[in-house]
Amino acid sequence: MPIALGNVSTTAANIYVSSGNTTVSFLSLTNYSASNVTANVYVVPSGDTASNRNSVLSELDITTKDTYQFYAGGEKLLLSNGDAIVANASANVSITSVVSYLSF
Repeated sequence: MPIALGNVSTTAANIYVSSGNTTVSFLSLTNYSASNVTANVYVVPSGDTASNRNSVLSELDITTKDTYQFYAGGEKLLLSNGDAIVANASANVSITSVVSYLSF
């Protein structure tokens, strides 16, 4: 399965954009900073923007040096072409993302 790696900043930005139809089977956010950081994650349909309407994690507190696994253990998220996973955090240069996906 391919993976997409990214850094999460204070501005909401894509951490993964579906090219064709894809299944997301794993998503993690890791706080590698020395302080706790909060994160927000949105699943955004193609042509839309991140908002409360498509929020799937809101102000998730990730403690220092900890990882939060959003999709794991057999869960799946099905995305159409252009759909995106968007994230932002309370601090820059603190959180990295890993997304594993499969095209179908």
